[in-house]
Amino acid sequence: MTASTPYSSEAIQSAMQMGELVFELPDPNDDRISDYEFNQQVEAAWQVCDRFDLQTDIWRGRILRAVRDREKRGGDGRGTGFLNWLKEREITKSYAYNLIELAESADHLLESGMLTPKEVNQFSKRAFVETAKAAPEVQQLVSDSARKGDHITRREVRQVANEWAAMTSDLIPETLREKAANNTIPSRYIAPLVKEMEKLPPTHQTTLKTEVELNPDLDTLKQVTAEARYLSKYLASANQVQLLETDDFDLELALEEALRVGCLNSAADMVAQAAQIEQTAAKLYTAWKRLNQLSERVYVDSGESTPNLRALLTALGPIISETVQVRIGEANSATAQTIRWRLIQED
Repeated sequence: MTASTPYSSEAIQSAMQMGELVFELPDPNDDRISDYEFNQQVEAAWQVCDRFDLQTDIWRGRILRAVRDREKRGGDGRGTGFLNWLKEREITKSYAYNLIELAESADHLLESGMLTPKEVNQFSKRAFVETAKAAPEVQQLVSDSARKGDHITRREVRQVANEWAAMTSDLIPETLREKAANNTIPSRYIAPLVKEMEKLPPTHQTTLKTEVELNPDLDTLKQVTAEARYLSKYLASANQVQLLETDDFDLELALEEALRVGCLNSAADMVAQAAQIEQTAAKLYTAWKRLNQLSERVYVDSGESTPNLRALLTALGPIISETVQVRIGEANSATAQTIRWRLIQED
């Protein structure tokens, strides 16, 4: 990592005046200030804001956690009190729990001795979150850099994570690991391969590892990474398609044939689309059945005194009947189409 001027808590405090952040920003219209000096001053102010924002969000997370735990202890057990507290302050549940997660990550890093409160200020907000999600070994390496006074950005954290994956994963052959160590092949290309291979069964991992071992170059690395991605997509989608739960063919042999003729990408997308159609069809039938139940209820409750309500039922007729009719595109468009399909329930 490249060391740069640290922005400590003292820097944040010096920017605080009367309860708000105050900076002496350079005049963008002052030609006497060089572009380099202008950018340096702006970057310095930006980094202070980033650290102040990080500290603020950590404490917000701690506050939210305290409120949540208090409500959990004395509430109804469903978290209703905490949700009402968030609603009153216009805070979404997802945002609140993201802050709580950030606070818990900060407390973990502090309590484990990896960081001190002063060193937290070396991180940008996104870099700190990225560090909190990383493996313990990566956290330690990044923390060591922060302790030396390095400015930690998200890019540096990802670089350390990539290097760690390249040097430690059993899925990477020794020949490729050596090239990553001497930077013949940048480690940033190895991490995606490890990530995709981890999703695969051991047999496929071995095949791909052998392929990289025989040709440890960048082009092969990119190709194998793409193959691993398509493989995981193919296998994950195949497990969701009910039509494939048959003994009439071998899913693995079909996969090998797709690899042999070079259409793995298309095969993976085909299976993924099949899974999506099956799931969509199930949702469509459930919604259509519910719609029919509701329309029958409305028909029974309406009559001559509710002509507009009956007109509503008539307007919805094309999607209530067994033959569903839907228009795709705007009514007056030349590309508009009407599609029909029939829903038949078999006993």
